[in-house]
Amino acid sequence: MPLDHDRCYNALASRDARFDGHFIAAVRTTRIYCRPSCPAMKPKRTNVEFLPTAAAAQLRGYRACRRCRPDAVPGSPDWNARADLAARAMRLITDGLVERDGVGGLASSLGYSTRQLTRVLTAELGAGPLALARAHRAHTARLLIETTPLGMADVAFAAGFASVRQFNDTVREVYGVAPTVLRAEAGRRHPAPVAGTLVLRLPHRTPLDADGLLAHLAARALPGVEEAGDGRYARTLRLPHGAATVELAPSDGHVRATLRLADPRDLGPAVARLRRLLDLDADPVAVDEVLGADPALAPRVAAVPGIRVPGTVDGLETAVRAVLGQQVSLAAGVTATARLAAALGTRLPPALAVDGPDLLFPTAEAIAEHGADVLTGPARRIATVVGLATAVADGSLVLDPGRDPAGLRAALLALPGVGPWTAGYVAMRLVGDPDELLATDLAVRHGAAALDLPSDVDGLTARAAAWRPWRSYAATHLWRVAATTPRRKP
Repeated sequence: MPLDHDRCYNALASRDARFDGHFIAAVRTTRIYCRPSCPAMKPKRTNVEFLPTAAAAQLRGYRACRRCRPDAVPGSPDWNARADLAARAMRLITDGLVERDGVGGLASSLGYSTRQLTRVLTAELGAGPLALARAHRAHTARLLIETTPLGMADVAFAAGFASVRQFNDTVREVYGVAPTVLRAEAGRRHPAPVAGTLVLRLPHRTPLDADGLLAHLAARALPGVEEAGDGRYARTLRLPHGAATVELAPSDGHVRATLRLADPRDLGPAVARLRRLLDLDADPVAVDEVLGADPALAPRVAAVPGIRVPGTVDGLETAVRAVLGQQVSLAAGVTATARLAAALGTRLPPALAVDGPDLLFPTAEAIAEHGADVLTGPARRIATVVGLATAVADGSLVLDPGRDPAGLRAALLALPGVGPWTAGYVAMRLVGDPDELLATDLAVRHGAAALDLPSDVDGLTARAAAWRPWRSYAATHLWRVAATTPRRKP
């Protein structure tokens, strides 16, 4: 979308951190690009241009500011709020798909030709898929340089570069110094990294309802797969090149992530998935402004600012949880899913699971083959889980963040036993659809009644029209209210 020069300059002049991640400020005289909140001296209005992405700035010959580190900011909330091709492509690029399958693989996943994809991304984001992936590789390389003791050749290939020379050239172009200088500067700011462990700061926009996020994750934690408590959340991860474990702890302005990766090539995908899990790229001010305009929701929004819609790190896991959680209590759904994970999951080696979770959620193939032998309950529900896993295993159902919400819902609804609630819930969690109300959900309706909102489906849907495009956040508020409010007697 076109950027308004005057509005962007006003945000830059006020050093407004709320706009970090929304656009890049590139200064023609210094050939440096910055985040809007950069503390450097304000450039003249005629000397600055505003670009939608860091990749667009790099294509124009700008290098990243080493003072404000414009790549260390929350991502654009547009990638979830928008369901168009550009947004879907960005979600897959940050997940490392280009490094694994090339631009052709990205285009195929999105259902477009390489030429058309390049044309659309260049028009929308100022750079094509190769340039966007290059910017992502540079960011991953900086993280590996600064947070691991890996040799530079290992960093180069782990970040997705084809050669050490390409890695060196890109780091010099983007950051203006050699990789060894970045590591030396990082060593002066932080303690030396420990082999095998990466400690990262995942930035977010404030406010952040961290307590609510942790409570949500704790209530649904699967033994062996997840742990939550004492201001932290830990879990196992199944990533493209191997397994990993992570511990997340909210802090001031960021979430501290302690990662152990079987393969350092998975750093970029791990970071992208963790950000989606915690909805760290959301714009809480925009959400709260819309929801707070409703008199019935306003007190709740004021009491819980910065609410997030928890996402997922594993599309299959979320879909299976949704099916097993249909029409049963939260505790019953967790118990059924935990039984499945314990029977068919994979144990991690001690080097990855250090005093934490050590069980990977089962693969689609394992559930498709053995799920019927492990699961208990209604035969139709078991058949739905097995059918879902079979569709994922044979490739007829794709559960990745590149799906558009409408297409994902349609694909899920085509499976026997999957209804609108399950399809909507998975869209909310997997692709971060910000506008899924789930008006038929009993807890959502109970929360609405507790706030004196209409609790019938039609009435709630009509009232929620004013909450667009943030109805998923409204549903999250209503779920929280329902969890702490006794049900009214008829």
